Amino acid sequence: MQRVIMSGDEAVARGAWEAGVSVAAAYPGTPSTEILENISLYKDEIYCTWANNEKTATEIAIGASIGGVRALAAMKHVGMNVASDPIFSAAYTGVNAGLLIVSADDPGCHSSQNEQDNRLYAPHAKLGMLEPSDSQECKEFTKAAFELGEKFDLVMLLRMTTRVCHSKSVVELGERAGAPPVAYTSKPEKYAMLPVNARKRHVAVEQNLNRLKEYAYSSPLNRVEDNGSSIGVISSGISYMHAKEAFGDSVNYLKLGITYPISDRLVREFAAGLEKVYIIEEGEGYLESYVKALGIPCTGKEMLGCQGELDAHKIRQAFGLEAEPEIYEAGINAPPRPPVLCAGCPHRGFYYAMSVRKDKIIAVGDIGCYSLGVNAPFYGFDIGICMGSGFSIPIGLSKAAKLQGDKRKVFGILGDSTFYHSGFTSLLDAVHTCADVCLCVLDNSITAMTGHQENAGTQKDLMGYEVPAIDIVQMIYSTGIDKSRVKIVDPIDQEQMGAAIDEALETEGIFVIVAKRPCALLKEVIKANRGARCVIDQDKCRGCKACMKIACPAMAFENKKAIIADPASCTGCELCAQMCKFDAISRVEGGR
Repeated sequence: MQRVIMSGDEAVARGAWEAGVSVAAAYPGTPSTEILENISLYKDEIYCTWANNEKTATEIAIGASIGGVRALAAMKHVGMNVASDPIFSAAYTGVNAGLLIVSADDPGCHSSQNEQDNRLYAPHAKLGMLEPSDSQECKEFTKAAFELGEKFDLVMLLRMTTRVCHSKSVVELGERAGAPPVAYTSKPEKYAMLPVNARKRHVAVEQNLNRLKEYAYSSPLNRVEDNGSSIGVISSGISYMHAKEAFGDSVNYLKLGITYPISDRLVREFAAGLEKVYIIEEGEGYLESYVKALGIPCTGKEMLGCQGELDAHKIRQAFGLEAEPEIYEAGINAPPRPPVLCAGCPHRGFYYAMSVRKDKIIAVGDIGCYSLGVNAPFYGFDIGICMGSGFSIPIGLSKAAKLQGDKRKVFGILGDSTFYHSGFTSLLDAVHTCADVCLCVLDNSITAMTGHQENAGTQKDLMGYEVPAIDIVQMIYSTGIDKSRVKIVDPIDQEQMGAAIDEALETEGIFVIVAKRPCALLKEVIKANRGARCVIDQDKCRGCKACMKIACPAMAFENKKAIIADPASCTGCELCAQMCKFDAISRVEGGR
């Protein structure tokens, strides 16, 4: 049997292939992105697509499942909020062929705006839930989820976290299962969630969850490790791995692979006769609340808290364990490396033009590369909540500003992928209500922050096939907005960019700016650039630091002069040259 090293995301993709999945959909979001990217490697057998948002991705998978083939939808934890509408209703319908929702949670907010614990979705939405601890389990639990979902007529949730998604371990590969399609037959009483049907299906899903709960008692996905101790640890997912590292074989373990529904009988039998029960889990006290509700004394959250990621060190500290490795005792810490806008990033030109007019603007941001514009030196916006809110929050904010006599114009900012995701509907509201806002689409021609995934504006899909690109500008015009209120500019060109912002400031009512320039890291952009870069004439440089105001990581200041400190990252965009009043900066072609 072949064994390879895989990340958890890669292993889920392999598990989907081995399970006989035929359709997979997602919207990219760290730490889940690589699941669909790796499923695309099996495109001859699995149709896979980037949907415009998580709701659409889930509905594509639901349609495939009802149609009779196994299907998967993947998303990061906040994406499940977007997908929750179809998920809650699909849970009542059950499945025809297996349907798996993969939620990749992000304890510690490594690339997210919150730390929500999506385990809580399982009891709320009535989903069967599995939690893998390593890459091998990611593959096996993915396969098991389809089998259990079909056996008990349940939509299944595979709940992962950042460390499980991105950590690598050995995986034993298997063959693709024969999962013949299930014939589609008309069953409106099962799949049409009108109240008369939904009431009956609610009864059915509760019965099916009870059946899964009975199965969980003896399921191999749950595991008891008896080390002859009077102390027991109940855990799941990556927290189990941290607990094992911290406690070793000094305690007994109940490792839960099926974390909804949880087997009461299994938990009671494990806890019987133990002097202490510890609950080791990241995030909310999901397991702890359940165990306590069974009348079993236990402790966990009061020791570990609910913020951030767990690791063995935190567990040792919380429970007073000894024998800390020397690396912890020495207090060795890597210096922080906060993310920054790349050299040549078109967003830098946009934010610089905004920053010199900041006293006239209240700005609202969104989720994407351009989120980095909130930091120094641009301080590009004050508010950033969730995908698409960059266009909707300004509507209400502008009303509040007017009521208080604030004369500043409210600007809303989001990217091209976010515009397709959930920005367009907010644009409709802004146009329809004649909102006094300027809405800015920072169109860099790709879903950039998560690693250059295709979106509705690209001419290729996830599987590499040619598809029609959807024109954002034509979508904007389709709202009926007067074309004189729409400006398409190159954000690096400060004359263009500044003029567009000034016109927006002078215009009462809705105004739209499309700042259009492709991401500097796109392969085709790098190829077309052919090694162009900027150079600084040290004799002409006056050391005024005007060029430093754009905070380009390729530049530095040394011996009272500006220099291109990292020529390899410089793209020759010439934004810095536009800052210089002394013509000290110029672009040279090729020859790095």
